[in-house]
Amino acid sequence: MSDDGALALAGIDAAALVAEFGTPSYILDEEHFRARARVFIDSFTAAFAPLGASVDVYYAGKSFLSVAVARWAREEGLRVDTCTGGELAVALRAGVPGAEIGLHGNNKSDSEISRALEARVGRIVVDSFAEIDRVAAAARAAGRTGADPVPVMVRVTTGIHAGGHEFISTAHEDQKFGVSLAGGQALAALAAVLGHPELELLGAHTHIGSQIQDAHAFEINARKMLGLREDLRSTTGYLMPELDLGGGYGIAYTPEEIPIDVPSLALDLAGVVGQVCTELGTTVPRISIEPGRSIVGSTTVTLYTVGVVKPVTLEDGSVRVYVSVDGGMSDNIRPALYDARYTARLANRTGSAQTMRARVVGKHCESGDIVISDIALPADIAPGDLLAVPATGAYGRSMASNYNHVLRPPVVAVSGGRARVIVRRETEDDLLALDLG
Repeated sequence: MSDDGALALAGIDAAALVAEFGTPSYILDEEHFRARARVFIDSFTAAFAPLGASVDVYYAGKSFLSVAVARWAREEGLRVDTCTGGELAVALRAGVPGAEIGLHGNNKSDSEISRALEARVGRIVVDSFAEIDRVAAAARAAGRTGADPVPVMVRVTTGIHAGGHEFISTAHEDQKFGVSLAGGQALAALAAVLGHPELELLGAHTHIGSQIQDAHAFEINARKMLGLREDLRSTTGYLMPELDLGGGYGIAYTPEEIPIDVPSLALDLAGVVGQVCTELGTTVPRISIEPGRSIVGSTTVTLYTVGVVKPVTLEDGSVRVYVSVDGGMSDNIRPALYDARYTARLANRTGSAQTMRARVVGKHCESGDIVISDIALPADIAPGDLLAVPATGAYGRSMASNYNHVLRPPVVAVSGGRARVIVRRETEDDLLALDLG
């Protein structure tokens, strides 16, 4: 922060960034991204090393993926998890070797499966019985038989409901992902993979939700997955060499929230895995995890310019001031999609000590175009001020849209007092290039 109260990002004044790159803009701190990657690798490696187990950390590209980010991830020792052909293309463009890429998704197209085989990805996470057969057929067509089977994992839903909202809880039974542990379906799916000589069963994969801040849910999930591993061994004789315990580790979006403690989480999970494997008399599997939001989420601040500032008298006689910014649900759909909460602050100066009850809204033709529903902002906020919303690195740009034909913002990487565009701002020519008239 400068003497006049202006926000500085990686040593660069926010106003200077806006003067060069405009608003809205996503400002991503490269060194913070790299540091978060190292926290996960170092914590999980140290926690599982006493068990003699290796850990692979896959960066969940769905949170935010660009060529530069994929390169940073690999340079810091992360692998890259993709869930569409587009994400796979970005990872490959970044030079990530196929062996260090995973592909998952509940409805992979034939072309996505073929591209994954062509790239020789390190694993395909199959999501259904039908997909097991489809991947096996594609493997046969590609000549991946004998000593060159396709490595796969089976996604399992363990019945655990965890996460900040129903739409981001992904392991309860009534949803689209994976094969249910209940009724023996997951066990049957794993056995089905073993019946295909074109496929190599690496292990089972699970993901219980997103924005989870209670480590206990991950421990319960790990116990269930290790139990499934033992069930497969006892029925078929095959001991899966790997388990993927997913991601979904929560971050702090507001001052009231506490991010999950990664070193403690790693130690707790290692303790559970070691204990259960000892009880079962089995070796400890290779472990993989998939943090995305918890690596990139806190690295990014969205900068907006304030436009209309409008006091509105409510039915109870109180006043709420609507502060409109030059972005909104097109660059951050999360508040409208599942009531995600954020905070904000003036970025260009120190505001008055007196505050007012405010709602930060966007410029789109939707009453639900709300960035922050209720926040205390300086009472002297005015058109032309800059507003900074932190923790927008995950699912901001990756879920951005052209609603109302707005142009999607750039992603600007900052590091050591320098800034560079890693994803440029869209132009009207970009929009019109798709419109064939």
